[in-house]
Amino acid sequence: MDMKTLYLIVPLAPLFGAIVAGLFGKAIGRSGAHSVTILGVAVSFVASYIIFQDVQAGHLFNGSVYTWLESGGLKLEVGFLIDPLTTMMMLVVTFVSLMVHIYTIGYMADDPGYQRFFSYIALFTFSMLMLVMSNNFVQLFFGWEAVGLVSYLLIGFWYTRPTAIHANLKAFLVNRVGDFGFLLGIALIAAYAGTLDYAQVFALAPQLAQQSVELLPGTPWLLISVICICLFIGAMGKSAQFPLHVWLPDSMEGPTPISALIHAATMVTAGIFMVTRMSPLFELSEAALSFMLVIGAITALFMGFLGMVQNDIKRVVAYSTLSQLGYMTVALGASAYSVAVFHLMTHAFFKALLFLAAGSVIIGCHHNQDIRYMGGLRKYMPITWITSLLGSLALIGFPFFSGFFSKDSIIEAVALSHLPGAGFAYFAVIVGVFVTAFYSFRMYFLVFHGEERYHQLPHDEHHHAGTPHESPWVVWLPLVLLAIPSVVIGYLTIGPMLFGSYFGGSIVIAPEHQALAHMKEEFHTSFLTALHGMTQLPFLLAMAGVLLAWIFYLKRPEIPAALMKTFKPIHSLLENKYYLDKFNEWFFAGGARLIGRGLWKGGDQLLIDGSINGSARLVGGIASLVRLLQSGHIYRYAFWMIFGVFGLLTLWFNRA
Repeated sequence: MDMKTLYLIVPLAPLFGAIVAGLFGKAIGRSGAHSVTILGVAVSFVASYIIFQDVQAGHLFNGSVYTWLESGGLKLEVGFLIDPLTTMMMLVVTFVSLMVHIYTIGYMADDPGYQRFFSYIALFTFSMLMLVMSNNFVQLFFGWEAVGLVSYLLIGFWYTRPTAIHANLKAFLVNRVGDFGFLLGIALIAAYAGTLDYAQVFALAPQLAQQSVELLPGTPWLLISVICICLFIGAMGKSAQFPLHVWLPDSMEGPTPISALIHAATMVTAGIFMVTRMSPLFELSEAALSFMLVIGAITALFMGFLGMVQNDIKRVVAYSTLSQLGYMTVALGASAYSVAVFHLMTHAFFKALLFLAAGSVIIGCHHNQDIRYMGGLRKYMPITWITSLLGSLALIGFPFFSGFFSKDSIIEAVALSHLPGAGFAYFAVIVGVFVTAFYSFRMYFLVFHGEERYHQLPHDEHHHAGTPHESPWVVWLPLVLLAIPSVVIGYLTIGPMLFGSYFGGSIVIAPEHQALAHMKEEFHTSFLTALHGMTQLPFLLAMAGVLLAWIFYLKRPEIPAALMKTFKPIHSLLENKYYLDKFNEWFFAGGARLIGRGLWKGGDQLLIDGSINGSARLVGGIASLVRLLQSGHIYRYAFWMIFGVFGLLTLWFNRA
């Protein structure tokens, strides 16, 4: 088979499944819907693996498959860039998506929208693949917007719930803010480079770096910095960076499978992938790199703090995702792009595992999501328990687990960075290690250990307390298959991905940004790195976090309650998510309503109804009076003529 045909099969196979399940769902039934979509994603995964092997053999591809529009010198095309970075993303997206598809059979078994859900997640997979395989900004933007649209449909999948509708609208609107910046960045590239093809833009990057643009009169900015910051604002929306992070926790209103697919492995990492792909541009702007460092550090630390007070099992994992996305962004700011996508890959596996394990717990606990009413589930759900433990150890960066290699590499890269903001970023990622370990094992201990509290759940129409049970095999099998790479993938791939030649020319790093080169000098083997990690500060902080969670939530549960009372203002601040939602509602939503009310009162009622409509009423009144004179009767006209002549004669005689 021609490789170009295989490139087309990768995104089109899930699209075919989505169309069949979406348009003919009733005809083919539930089994038909899940069969055709799972087959489509499985074909895509196998094709991705074959392409990966081909790229490893040195066969890269960068070309157009379809020209959509040509205007002047600007071409809008559908094209593929197949290189090591692309193939890694293709494998991660298709594998995690396949696991989520299988898991969905069990999780959504009783849902009336079964076929529609499978159609949506297959369509999402197609959109994400088009994004990562693109070789030009037009196709990138198409995939970017398509994943946003499908995420809107998935977050609001249970459209009868007001909270779900609020959450998907919030996600859509916040992403539009980021996408506006993204579109501005692409427009600047089109205006100054005259092309939207990656390779041509990257070739012109040194010329763009010499140009300035005046955003305000008399204040010149480097064009490349403006472009990169605009592109990164797009990434801030999609990858949920402060302050555009507010949509992601609320999006937990959607079914659990999409939390794993969208908010762990794929959509939220699109921004990280995009910045990595644009490394030839970002390396020319230290302002953009420093901006990413600071934004990533704020997200990594302060979103982790919020995870410490959450009681909804999915929201704990959601804030964990926010924090880890902050770590990836910090790595991008330190010019350690390969470290960022390495953490993207390891995180995709263990975070998808944790989300799906949370869903398994929700099923086993009869759809209760409050970790305060769980406890002791270890004996009832052994497979979910062990896979959750493995995922949690990977998340906190326990040596030899995947998360250890990627997270410690980020911390080391930041420590070696000399950019403005690197000091704060290092502090944030170091403290974040302790915070991550604390909230991860707080959740783990409250759910799987300690006394059984599920019978204390208040009875209402949504909850019916009963004995927990292990989930069906279609739910726990993906957990097991995701747990394997969560444990071993970092150990196996750190050498080639970070210190070998795996990425080749996919990533460009400027000579002055050599954090990775210094790290390479100290790296020997994965085994020695893991052993050495047991003596380092991050490991000690992680163990301190686990120990504190064990004391607080298993041995002395009265301590957290006492601390909550003592530090009530701080707890209230965290409970209210730093009041950012309230600020957004007051400032942005309230401001929009104020402007709307002003336009209504001043523009509509006063100007249009008062002045314009008032003028119309005045003319109408005059016309109605004049109409009395225009009766159409000749004798009346004759009478008024005689009356007029009489009046004129009287006036003339008086003057004479």
